[in-house]
Order: sequence, then structure tokens, then C-alpha cells
Amino acid sequence: QVQLVESGGGLVQPGGSLRLSCAASGFTFRFYTMGWYRQAPGKQRELVATITSGGSTNYVDSVKGRFTISRDNAGNTVYLQMNSLKPEDTAVYYCYSAYRDSWGQGTQVTVSS
Repeated sequence: QVQLVESGGGLVQPGGSLRLSCAASGFTFRFYTMGWYRQAPGKQRELVATITSGGSTNYVDSVKGRFTISRDNAGNTVYLQMNSLKPEDTAVYYCYSAYRDSWGQGTQVTVSS
């Protein structure tokens, strides 16, 4: 039973920071690429960041320099540190695992004054 449980979402002001966490279980976490995707109302889900089993990272251009993805293999957790947040970052953020193309339920991030 694969489980991906996101936490850390909420309401923040423009320019603020937020750290998302994804707790994974039900598979051998250290072997798989993990990622964060997001979906705003009326828009398609888009890749935000990925991190491979070896620690290589990729980011969508709009978040480069502001967001950092990391993983803790001992704790089976992937993180997304989000700094300098903008209103256009507002979306539901989903945790992803390459294991069976698995998805979490999502956590809401709202950036507003």
C-alpha cells in the first residue's frame, strides 16, 4: 500500500516562505525519483521539481532560484523549501513518486496579501 502524505501548506504573504513535506511509505523510498507538482484552478498540473535517487534535481523555470527540493532517505521524506513566494505560486501541491506513478492527495498553498 503506497502512501504519500503531504503537509506544510497554508496561507503566506508574497515574499514569504513555506516548507512542504511528503512522508512516503509502502515502497523502497531510496530507489525512486520523487517530485513535486502543482495545479492551479483551471490549469493543468505542472512539474515543479524532481529529485532522483542519486540526488540530481530539476526545476521548472519559474521557480529556479527560489525553490529547493531535497530528500531524507533515512526518514522516507521529500521536502520542498519555497522562498520568495509569488501569488502565481498559488496552487495545490502534490507529492509524486516514480514508484507506480504514485500521487499524494495534495496540500493547498495560497500566496496573498
